[in-house]
Amino acid sequence: MSAPLVFYFDVISPYAYLAWTQIHALAERHGRKVEPAPILFAALLNAYGHKGPAEIPPKRVYIFKDVLRSAALLGVPLAPPPAHPFNPLLALRVASVPMPQDTQRALIHALYRATWGGGGGVESTPQVVAAIAEVGLDPEATIREATSEVGKARVRTRTQEALARGVFGVPTIWADGEIFWGLDALGHLDRFLAGHDPIDPAAIARWSSLPSSASRI
Repeated sequence: MSAPLVFYFDVISPYAYLAWTQIHALAERHGRKVEPAPILFAALLNAYGHKGPAEIPPKRVYIFKDVLRSAALLGVPLAPPPAHPFNPLLALRVASVPMPQDTQRALIHALYRATWGGGGGVESTPQVVAAIAEVGLDPEATIREATSEVGKARVRTRTQEALARGVFGVPTIWADGEIFWGLDALGHLDRFLAGHDPIDPAAIARWSSLPSSASRI
């Protein structure tokens, strides 16, 4: 069986939400499974010394317009959370708790609906508990597991794994050793899985060996 598509995501990203609504059908077309991998986007930003899109005022405005346009094109409901950026850690830790695959998928759906689908957000414990209860899990047991030292380590480990693989943003899909970043990369992923990737290894080698002739101070 072909390796699963590892879907690195953070609920803080509206693009990851939109990609989540599309990745399962894409995977099924190619006989693949989706392996959700909750990671902390802020840790990627810190590792690379980047600002988040929402931390750059003109980009923040553009991003919200762009995701609204993309959601309309995809026919996906989209409404902003109560605040952005927000602390997504509890939601990510809950999403990483071991559970049956179908249940995990439903839980991530519920967390995303609460965040970007017109719900009340996922920053507080009661909000996350509501998403847990929606999919029939025991909220108390799930929160306890998610906030244990082992539970907290899961998101850290996944984030470290993502960094080791060269992931720098969300959503990123890891497919057969290649990374595909962003909602707009899903078309490239589709063609890659179909065996129609136009990448020429020799051309990539030339790009990789290009020298730098200028640098920012």
